[in-house]
Amino acid sequence: MEFCKPETDYCAGVDLHWDNMVLCVLRRDGEKLVHRRLRNDAKTFGRVLAPYTESITLAVESTGTWYWLCDLCAELGVKFVLGHALYMKWIHGAKAKDDYIDSEKIARILLGGNLPVAYAHPKELRATRDLLRRRGRFVSMRTGMISHIKVVNAQVNMPALGKAAAAFDTRATLGGRFEDPDLAMSVEADAVTIDYYEAMITQIEKHVLERTREYCPKELALLMSAPGIGKILGLTIALEVHDIARFPTRQDFCSYCRLIQDAHRSNGKASGSAGHKIGNPYLKWAFSEAAALSPRYDARVNALLQKLQKKHGHGGGLSVLAHKFGRAVYHMLKNGTIFDIEKFVRG
Repeated sequence: MEFCKPETDYCAGVDLHWDNMVLCVLRRDGEKLVHRRLRNDAKTFGRVLAPYTESITLAVESTGTWYWLCDLCAELGVKFVLGHALYMKWIHGAKAKDDYIDSEKIARILLGGNLPVAYAHPKELRATRDLLRRRGRFVSMRTGMISHIKVVNAQVNMPALGKAAAAFDTRATLGGRFEDPDLAMSVEADAVTIDYYEAMITQIEKHVLERTREYCPKELALLMSAPGIGKILGLTIALEVHDIARFPTRQDFCSYCRLIQDAHRSNGKASGSAGHKIGNPYLKWAFSEAAALSPRYDARVNALLQKLQKKHGHGGGLSVLAHKFGRAVYHMLKNGTIFDIEKFVRG
């Protein structure tokens, strides 16, 4: 875990909400200079912070509204630090809690050099990354519609649909399978919604691929050299990682990808594991998908998976293989080399 140790004359903590914030500015000796609620307005924020912008570090918790504040601080020449929300949970566990208490605590842990830092993606990549995440949400919703069609089909004990529920050439006629007009309309509504989602998903994929080629074409080409990693998984990994240099070691990268578990230990004894929600769930998904898909494209990977599953079980074998993919991708991006299948299966 990286901690911010500011060297500026002033430290500021912000408890940020959708339409307002509470700003707390401390001097290096700990004296409180500003502690007030502000509207989320760039001019108001700049005016209040103006006396301190020559030497100030500002910290905010990594909630969903920090983008505009990060960009505004860059315009004002203010050093911006994004605090890791899950590592800062102790703020929410205090006996007394409100916006003023939280903003002052953020400022004071920043002043003491104990603020856990989260990575703030650059402005030019944030919207593209979020659009690809949105695409994943649409895929999940489309899958839910397909599952609902199969459930309705099973409720009336009709022959199983199999892949027909997702096939474009048969979806339009699915409603005719049901005598009940209400069931027929329910299935037709699902089919229309699936068509809409598929069109939107295709547009998003095309748009994101074009945008990513502007920023990380080399990284995308390297990633797609691995079996099981196509354009969607490659785009996900490239956009979520952005800069592999921010991970000092392979272990740090795999931990960020949720590919390893940390154990709670005390007096030499383990007491379970923790931190299941700390890390990047999108990278966890990408490497899990790569582990499941890669055996279909390479017999050597399939043989390795069979060996791992014999030792660790079905799920355990896939988890170990996903971890191996994470380690391989780290070295691929760090060294600029393509996937080495011989080294992968041998290691």
